[in-house]
Amino acid sequence: MQQRVHECRINSVDELKLRLIDVWNSLQQNVIDAAINEWRKQLRACVHVDGQHFEHLLRARVTNKSYMDK
Repeated sequence: MQQRVHECRINSVDELKLRLIDVWNSLQQNVIDAAINEWRKQLRACVHVDGQHFEHLLRARVTNKSYMDK
């Protein structure tokens, strides 16, 4: 998508917005669906680690490391 957006010179933010809309509208729906499905798989893998939310695990690791550094 990035290559298609930058195929022509863009001189303003408004031109960039219009170009993004044009390129987005030209994408086939099956390409968009495939990208969404791939994103969902990756998100599911990140969200649940051993039944816990990854942010809680990260916070616990940071807290434990900070405590151990004292």
